[in-house]
Amino acid sequence: MSADHEALSYRAAGVDIDAGNEVVERLKPLVERTFRPEVMAGLGGFGALFELAGRYKEPVLVSGTDGVGTKLKLAQILGRHDTIGIDLVGMCVNDVLVQGAESLFFLDYFATGKLDIETTVSVVGGIAKGCELAGCALIGGETAEMPDMYPPGEYDLAGFCVGAIEKAALIDGSAINAGDAIIGITSSGPHSNGYSLIRKIVARAGNPFDLDLGGVKLADALMAPTTIYVKPILALLTQQLVHGMAHITGGGLKENIIRVVPEQLGITLDSSAWKLPPVFDWLQREGRVVRNEMWRTFNCGIGYTLIVARDQRESTIAALKALGLDALAIGEVVSARGDERVHIA
Repeated sequence: MSADHEALSYRAAGVDIDAGNEVVERLKPLVERTFRPEVMAGLGGFGALFELAGRYKEPVLVSGTDGVGTKLKLAQILGRHDTIGIDLVGMCVNDVLVQGAESLFFLDYFATGKLDIETTVSVVGGIAKGCELAGCALIGGETAEMPDMYPPGEYDLAGFCVGAIEKAALIDGSAINAGDAIIGITSSGPHSNGYSLIRKIVARAGNPFDLDLGGVKLADALMAPTTIYVKPILALLTQQLVHGMAHITGGGLKENIIRVVPEQLGITLDSSAWKLPPVFDWLQREGRVVRNEMWRTFNCGIGYTLIVARDQRESTIAALKALGLDALAIGEVVSARGDERVHIA
């Protein structure tokens, strides 16, 4: 029999079923730590089961899906795969949180050209850790080995989250009024946004990953996982009345807060209210990034915002700090001024 007509197998075609099975077995204990009482079955089924009965009177399901953008490229360049999964979970559960919803369960999608067991376990282990931080169950996912689709050593990552909230408690921004205060909660860094620009700046600077930024190396500052705000914010919502919330993702502070504000209103932000963290200061200086581009690309140190009545501002900030979040007043809601609804002083 000629070489062209040898018996073939899935492994010979580039897909290692045994490696995939080993990944699943190694991940089982990590995933099981995320389970909640409502999870009705473990890993391995065709569909994941989650029971809602008895938890809500009028439940509204809130869903979100996202990836981590080209932060994946940095993770692969630096060989740091253990926290990128936290980023993935954070980008989804923080979005769902904006409506006041509790994250219930999460599913992930990991795709690569050739399955590397250690890398895969590290990435999905990070996803499990993120789910623990958010209090949601990792109840399913897909690990896809697709030869010729990705260059060696590269992989893609996406996730999907479902949360729930009582219909009467839904936060939709309709309660927001002129004069309301905008409170910012600090971020851990760029989170998972603006990394195409970040990578260009870093490459042009000669990839100085060991550069010291006030006691933190550039690599560490850029790879700091997205802060997951779920548990403290849900605790806050039992104590304080919140009119609106925004997760600061793509579009930065300039384009995200205004998404939850009624059309007849605008916002004014005070950029002097907080100091630009060192990593953002370096990116702006090294990349010669103009001020407006910074505000519409990065979170600039503020990862999540709340809008509350003016007389609730100080008590809300105090409550957030008691819950372990660094919070400060960064602006207010105002009457709209023409077409420009966002003003940054």
